[in-house]
Amino acid sequence: MTEQTDTQRRIVVGVDGSPSSIDALRWAVDQARARDVVVEAVTAWQYPVATGWTVPVVAYENLADSARKVLDEAVAEVTDAEHRDGIRAQVVEGGAVSCLLDAARGADLLVVGSRGHGGFTGALLGSVSQHCVQHAPCPVVVVRHPND
Repeated sequence: MTEQTDTQRRIVVGVDGSPSSIDALRWAVDQARARDVVVEAVTAWQYPVATGWTVPVVAYENLADSARKVLDEAVAEVTDAEHRDGIRAQVVEGGAVSCLLDAARGADLLVVGSRGHGGFTGALLGSVSQHCVQHAPCPVVVVRHPND
């Protein structure tokens, strides 16, 4: 991964492996090539917290490894090996919204899918994208998957 400098132009994109996040990554890569900027693909994960529910115990490392696998597969799906040097893939621990907003500081653009793999999907559809649109420190593009 390349170290970010203050003058480096970049597009941040949230990736969770959902169809709309794959479309968002594809769109961001196309835009980055046209603008000659880098893509910073971000996958966030956090240890599940549930009060009063029985939650299967998952090793901390397994969650981070799973997130890395999701991100690597998404990058492989939208680019060929020759063009991956313009993509900085990072897995960060924390909630998707806070991690994306942190990553978007100083970015040219934040790109997110319209729907992701969040919990309680029926009740919270689009909550990450909606929150990013309202609070991001840069312009935001929300990419819809054709089946959304």
